[in-house]
Amino acid sequence: MTQHETAGTSLSRGVHEGIAATLAPVDADLARRYPGDSGTRQPVHTVYVPADAFTGGTVRDWGDRALAALDEHAPGAGALAAVLGLPDELAEPVYRRVRAKLEREPVEDLRIDFEDGYGPRPDAEEDAAAAHAATVVAAAHAAGTAPPYVGIRMKCMEAAVRDRGIRTLDVFLTGLMDSGGLPDGLVLTLPKVTYAEQVSAMVRLCEEFEKARGLPAGRLGFEIQIETTQAILGSDGRATVARMIDAAEGRATGLHYGTFDYSASCGVSAAHQSMDHPVADHAKAVMQVAAAGTGVRLSDGSTNVLPVGPTERVHDAWRLHHGLVRRSLARAYYQGWDMHPGHLPTRYAAVYAFYREGLETASARLAAYVNRTGGDVMDEPATAKALSGHLLRGLDCGAVDAAEVEQLTGLDRAELDTLAGRARR
Repeated sequence: MTQHETAGTSLSRGVHEGIAATLAPVDADLARRYPGDSGTRQPVHTVYVPADAFTGGTVRDWGDRALAALDEHAPGAGALAAVLGLPDELAEPVYRRVRAKLEREPVEDLRIDFEDGYGPRPDAEEDAAAAHAATVVAAAHAAGTAPPYVGIRMKCMEAAVRDRGIRTLDVFLTGLMDSGGLPDGLVLTLPKVTYAEQVSAMVRLCEEFEKARGLPAGRLGFEIQIETTQAILGSDGRATVARMIDAAEGRATGLHYGTFDYSASCGVSAAHQSMDHPVADHAKAVMQVAAAGTGVRLSDGSTNVLPVGPTERVHDAWRLHHGLVRRSLARAYYQGWDMHPGHLPTRYAAVYAFYREGLETASARLAAYVNRTGGDVMDEPATAKALSGHLLRGLDCGAVDAAEVEQLTGLDRAELDTLAGRARR
C-alpha cells in the first residue's frame, strides 16, 4: 500500500456508536473493578506483635535481635551463603544488604495484634492497650521512627467478639486522630472473614468513622484475612473471595492468607500445617485470580518453626523459612508474615537474592523491548510490565539500587512506573 491509498470500510459510524453505547456499562465496570496497581510500595512482610508486647522500642528491638542472630549463627557472608545455598556471586552483596536493612529498617510493616496473639482480656485492659498503641504509633510517626506501614488487627466480625473488635478499632483510630490525625501507611486488618456481609460491615464502620471525624470519604482501607474455608468457597458452591473484594467497595488493600487457621479449618493435622501444603496452594490460587487487576495485594502466611536454640536448629529453621519465602516469591506472593526476629535475616536474604539474581536478565530484556533491539526472547507489553514490576519491587525493598537499574536499562524510576502500570495516582 502506498502512502496515498485509502482503506475502504463497509460499516457506518452508527455501528461503532451503537456498540460503544452497548458496552459503556461494561467499560465503566471494568474501570471500577480492575483499576490496576495503586503505584505504592508493597512491603515484603508483615510482622505481628501482640498488643501487650508492643512498645516504642519494638521495631528497633526486632532489628537488634535479628542482627545478634546473624552474629551468632552466621558471622559473615560465606557462613550465611553456606547455610542457605546462595551462589558465591550473591553471598557478599546479599549479606551486606541484609545487615544494612536490619540496621536501617528492620520492619517494613508492623501489625499490632488484638486478635489471636492477644486473646480475650477485660474490656478496660484492651481499651488501655488500644489507646496506648495509638499513642506509640503517633509518637513514632512524629519522630520519624515508624515503619513504612503500621496498624492493628482487630477481633473479627463474629457475634462473640464483634463489639469488642469494633470498640478496639474505634479507640485506636480515635487516639490517632486526637494525636494529630491518621498517619500515612496506616493499615487495618479484618481477620477470620467468612461472609461478604462482614466485609460490608467493615465498610460501614469506616464510613461512619470518617463522617464522625470529618475525614475524606474513602480515607480508611483494610486488609481481609483469608483463613476460613467459607472465604474460599461459599455454602452455595460459589467462589467467595471476589465477592468480598466487591463488598469492600474499593477499600480492600490486601488479602492475607492465614496458614494455620485455614489449614485447621480444612482438617489438616498440626504436623502438616504449612504454607506449601496443597490446601494452602489451592486457597492462594483462588485469592490470586480474584485479586488480579483489582489493585488488592496478596500476602502469604507464616511458618511457626522459630529459629531459636542451638546453631544447628537455627540453621534448619532458617533453611525452611528461606525456602518458603523463595517459593512464595516465585508464585507472585511478594509479601508474607514473620513471627520472630530470627526470621528477618532469611526474609531479606531470600528477597534480596530473588531480585538480584534476576537483575541483569530482566534489565536486558526490558532494555531490548524499549529499544526494539530484539534479542533471543521476543517480549510483549505484558511481559515488559512484569519485568518493570520486578525491578520496581527490588528497588522498593532495597535489593537493588536505582543507579544500577538505570545503568542496565537506561530507564529511570518514572519510566519504570509507567511501563509497569504503576504511574503514581
